[in-house]
Amino acid sequence: MEFERPLVKVLASSLKKRLPVFQVLIGPRQVGKTTISRQVLKKLSYPSVYASADSPLPPGPEWIESQWRLAEVELQKSRKTVVLVLDEIQKVRGWSESLKLHWERTQNEGKDIRMLVLGSSALLLQEGLTESLAGRFFLTRCPHWSYKECSSAFGWDFKKWLYFGGYPGAAVFINDEEQWKRYITDSLIETVLARDVLQMQKITKPALLRHLFALSATYPAQIFSYNKMLGQLQDAGNTTTLAHYLRLLESAFLVSGLELFSKGQVRKRGSSPKLILWNNALINALSSRTFREAVSDASLWGRLTENAVGAHFSNGLSGTSCALTYWRDGDNEVDFVVSRGTSTWGIEVKSGRSGKMSGMERFRAKYPKAKTLIVGSTGIPLEKFFSEQPEAWLQQK
Repeated sequence: MEFERPLVKVLASSLKKRLPVFQVLIGPRQVGKTTISRQVLKKLSYPSVYASADSPLPPGPEWIESQWRLAEVELQKSRKTVVLVLDEIQKVRGWSESLKLHWERTQNEGKDIRMLVLGSSALLLQEGLTESLAGRFFLTRCPHWSYKECSSAFGWDFKKWLYFGGYPGAAVFINDEEQWKRYITDSLIETVLARDVLQMQKITKPALLRHLFALSATYPAQIFSYNKMLGQLQDAGNTTTLAHYLRLLESAFLVSGLELFSKGQVRKRGSSPKLILWNNALINALSSRTFREAVSDASLWGRLTENAVGAHFSNGLSGTSCALTYWRDGDNEVDFVVSRGTSTWGIEVKSGRSGKMSGMERFRAKYPKAKTLIVGSTGIPLEKFFSEQPEAWLQQK
């Protein structure tokens, strides 16, 4: 039986209603956005039109006009309601202006065309939505697959999910790790970098962007100064370029460079970033270590665990009013800090390694109103932590 993510029911419910806004589903490649849209269409009784703009050469606004015309022809046949699904919309040149034109005309004419737009570039989608389509859409985020979903869909235990990361299309390859690594590298990482980043932004140093991603995968959950990056990367340019490229990688749901927490100035610009990859598969696909070797290496497994906690917060809190950072003062460090309004949570990850709590103690002394959370041994069990949405752990006490 085909697995359904919870978003299917949410979107189907929204599209059953005639609303003054269209639906936008945004998220990484290869997490099932297209599958979700097809499952949604099966739950609806209306005729539909589906089209994808994911081609080597980006189409122009005439592509949207053609799909809209197809929807209007279907509407003439049904005389009631049609659902239009446009996949990888950010690839279309001038997509936001074209959508605005056709959406407003259809609304003014009283035609019931309900639209679902899919995209895999946060930066490009959000720019177009806020500049041209403000107030005309409802945004839903489709994150990487959680431990709970992979356990239900594939029967994975926690260690498998922590290592293989949960890209559903790669699940069939996990018994042959060499094939799995090639699939993630060629079909996912290379596709995202070549199509979603390099084609959609003017990148003056494409080799640097790739090297920066590879460096991030080599040092997951580690604080890495821009000056140190300059020493490791060839043709690195300057720190401004590196910071910009990190933001582009984040917009493609690959890597985040978390900034240093500072009260009153939640994100301290120019601080050394803490590198968090949004899915552990991105780390292990580029590593020479096997699953068995990773599990037996306490230091590596600890890094993978800490990165997974950061990725869980990045996926679950993306687009919310929360800010995810880290804290360090001399040798004292707190793995993650989540801030929302006047509330602050310090989060420490314990993966079975013995470690001092001096960082958390120093943090609490400096920010006595901050709440604290221990994830792993001596705190919330890892499987329990990853089985719940991040919001569940950030409730007011």
